[in-house]
Amino acid sequence: MPEHELWVTALFNKLLAAPALAALQLAGITPLNAEAPWSNAYAMQVFVFLLMIAIFGLARLTFSVDRPSRIQTILEMFYEFIREQTSEMIDHHPKKHMAFFGTLFLFILIANLIGIIPTFESPTMFAVVPLGLATVTFLYYNLMAIAEVGIVTWFKHFLGPIWWLAPLMLVIEILSHLSRLLSLTVRLYANMFAGEMVFLVFLGMVPLGVPIIFMGLHTFVAFLQAYIFTLLAMVYLGQMVAHDEH
Repeated sequence: MPEHELWVTALFNKLLAAPALAALQLAGITPLNAEAPWSNAYAMQVFVFLLMIAIFGLARLTFSVDRPSRIQTILEMFYEFIREQTSEMIDHHPKKHMAFFGTLFLFILIANLIGIIPTFESPTMFAVVPLGLATVTFLYYNLMAIAEVGIVTWFKHFLGPIWWLAPLMLVIEILSHLSRLLSLTVRLYANMFAGEMVFLVFLGMVPLGVPIIFMGLHTFVAFLQAYIFTLLAMVYLGQMVAHDEH
């Protein structure tokens, strides 16, 4: 069993060990502990996913045209925020990408904030979760770019404007795009891991008033990192679907 197993992880290992083992075996991965295949990182990110479904499912029941609830008003403001940001960063058909960017932002935000609640941990403080988010983002903006501009134009983005420098630019651009995986991963992971550790250290060392200050700082960082991650994803997609001449 993990040394610091959360109650959520213990529950998942008790009820969902068999599906987790089947999924790991399908991926060719051998868990360290077959009796407890769920780690805190995987359990918490699935918990956040289920929490989002529950929250927005319940919120949907309160929607009204005549008398909008407070949560409906907040969600409408969030919709406008994502719409404006997406339209600024992506010139061609930005609306169809709003669902991805909105979901990405909310998942990262909730995953960042949930660590403030006692007995929970932010899944984004484990490197594997930011890496997974970065990989999904990397695949999304490349696949959407291919669908939007075609594979030939997509490939031309890697060659640069000068034909005789194309081989060199191809290598540089491939390395540059792959480095985005590392950049997105490290930025989110490092900030959330450091914030979580600082908050826990001060929570155990000083009176209640001081940790509240760090809780506010942690909340600010959680929002900031969700925004930066999503904004960079928009920028990367906007660059790849730009219909410019090479």
